Amino acid sequence: MSRFFDPENRENDARLHAPATERNRDVILEVLKAHLPRDGALLEVASGTGQHAAHFAPHFPGLDWQPTDIEPHHIESINAWRDHAGTDNLRPGQHLNVMQPDWPVGHLAGPVIGLTAINLIHIAPFEVTEALIAGAADHVADGGVFFLYGPYKRGGVHTSESNEAFDQSLKSRNPDWGVRDMEVVTDLAMDAGFSGPHVIAMPANNFSLIFRK
Repeated sequence: MSRFFDPENRENDARLHAPATERNRDVILEVLKAHLPRDGALLEVASGTGQHAAHFAPHFPGLDWQPTDIEPHHIESINAWRDHAGTDNLRPGQHLNVMQPDWPVGHLAGPVIGLTAINLIHIAPFEVTEALIAGAADHVADGGVFFLYGPYKRGGVHTSESNEAFDQSLKSRNPDWGVRDMEVVTDLAMDAGFSGPHVIAMPANNFSLIFRK
């Protein structure tokens, strides 16, 4: 069953709704306000429903905000949320598979000074994490921010019983999925040219990791 749904089954409305996005968008926004540059381009990887992009972009009018996803029906939802938001700096959704080299950045107005990936790396094989970090290193300009959000283990240990149960649930769906070790992700990012992360504990046993190129 999809984690996205349309609670009102509205006709002619392609907007998907993710309950977790409704819960976490404001606390994530406050972190982004504190750490994102205000001018340039931002690439949002795995935008999902598009709710985050529609909620965040109006707060950063100086950013050329590019949402992306690998799934066509998510891109349709992203564009429906874009139409609903009516925000000038929010671009139409673009297809992006981080495992492939054709990242949609060449058309953006200015250098990529921000790249975000929210709730991605635990619901994908670890190769996706490696490709995401390599792509961020290739595309984020010097001084730019690479932002990750989601659950993590610390020192190889889950930070809560609920995260351990969530990890087991993920692995039951796909053995290549799972909650990642923060230190492993950090080492990959630092090896790729990013600073050590600013780590912020978030509600529901999640973390924001802010790396700077």
